[in-house]
Amino acid sequence: MRPPLQVSLNGSRGAAEGAAVPMSPEDLVEAALAAVAAGAGEVLVHPRTPCGRESLSPRVVGPLLEALRGAGIGVPVVVPAGVGTEPDPAGRLERVRSWGVLPDRAAVHFGEPGAEELARTLLNRGVAVDAVVPLGSGVGGAGSPGAAGGGTAGRGTGEVEPLVRFLAWPAPDHARVRLVAEPAAADPALVAGLRWLPPVPVLLCGREAAAWPVLRLAARCGAGARIGLGDVRHLPDGRPARSNAELVAAAVAELAATAAPAGAATAGSR
Repeated sequence: MRPPLQVSLNGSRGAAEGAAVPMSPEDLVEAALAAVAAGAGEVLVHPRTPCGRESLSPRVVGPLLEALRGAGIGVPVVVPAGVGTEPDPAGRLERVRSWGVLPDRAAVHFGEPGAEELARTLLNRGVAVDAVVPLGSGVGGAGSPGAAGGGTAGRGTGEVEPLVRFLAWPAPDHARVRLVAEPAAADPALVAGLRWLPPVPVLLCGREAAAWPVLRLAARCGAGARIGLGDVRHLPDGRPARSNAELVAAAVAELAATAAPAGAATAGSR
């Protein structure tokens, strides 16, 4: 069975990037309902304050989660827990610990300071973790953890490759951890470069020009995929997307047309 398609409703985009990008709780609920009806099996949403700032505050996250679930969103809801929402690592921990309403999953960027402790705290609270790891173009031919990260330095640390940090992290519960790999391009050697990963599910996603090629790569290797206005604002044929639902419908068609070969093993699933 194909992993669920995740929709990224708004990402880190601002209101100036187009009226199609939902920002308010009401618009996010409407966009989520339409995206799920179009075929999305998960919803990634960046909660915003009334002034449009990303936030981890329980007064922002909780009401949005309640609105989504109250409107009938029955698929897993994912929120980011990164620098974009709270720059200070200690502040992120404090925010997460103060949540009264919990998301199903939270995205933790392993290129940011304090990622390991934040991920552990989320797991202890019963929130599954999406470990986000950017991958550079040097994945092909990777024979070691250091090579697989390509030329992408750890965001916010400048020291250790995010993938190396993820591999070194002694996750207390692999069953509730997923690797979200963000390749800079749809490198066909990516799957081979990830064969030595821990046995966790893998979701592949690209941004802007890489979004559709990476989605097709995910289909070919049997990994999870993501699409949405948070990642890309155009359809496969180059036309501007009018909504997240339109992107999801196009992604469903692309995934169906790019089926994984029979018996294909998903990276990290050995």
